[in-house]
Amino acid sequence: MKKIQLEILGLSSSQSQSGSFALILGEKTGNRRLPIIIGMFEAQSIAIQIEKISPNRPLTHDLFKSFAEHVHVAIIEVLISDLKEGVFYSKIVCSDGATNFEIDARPSDAIAIGLRFGVPIFTVESVLSEAGIILSDLDESAEETSDDDDEDDDDDDNSGTPAATPSPRDPSGQVSLDELTKMLAQALEKEDYEKAAKIRDELNKRNG
Repeated sequence: MKKIQLEILGLSSSQSQSGSFALILGEKTGNRRLPIIIGMFEAQSIAIQIEKISPNRPLTHDLFKSFAEHVHVAIIEVLISDLKEGVFYSKIVCSDGATNFEIDARPSDAIAIGLRFGVPIFTVESVLSEAGIILSDLDESAEETSDDDDEDDDDDDNSGTPAATPSPRDPSGQVSLDELTKMLAQALEKEDYEKAAKIRDELNKRNG
């Protein structure tokens, strides 16, 4: 099983779900992005570690780190191993010095813990193929959309009014695949990763 290393690219708040955040992971040696919707507590825990902020009292993930160190268990890596019915599954790979073992965990918890140990984050090709967003393809679509808009603006002399697009929050069968791809590119350009994830899921259903 070939593993693909990921890095954290960003963390943005949800536009429609109160208390939810989009964690954006990206290939270290590629151009695919993997948006994962996580809860507020996990987002806060990840953000605190990224910014190197020390909370007054240990959070749950800090407690896990302290416990693991006291019982001499090392964390080797975090692996986002599967995607089933829209739910990501992950493992924390550990070692007690003699043997390696895996602990099942939500990706948000696994990443929050992995950050505290400074270990790499991996996924597998099957997960990226199903849920990853390829930026190069979207950039081309975004450029085509921009060119079309510029032509319309010249004709109608309405350069200050953006072209209207169907709402991606409730994608329907009436929206073409090309239009969904353009909507995905626009959502990524605006860094609205939650909306991008929803459109990506709709595209996966259509292509499936």
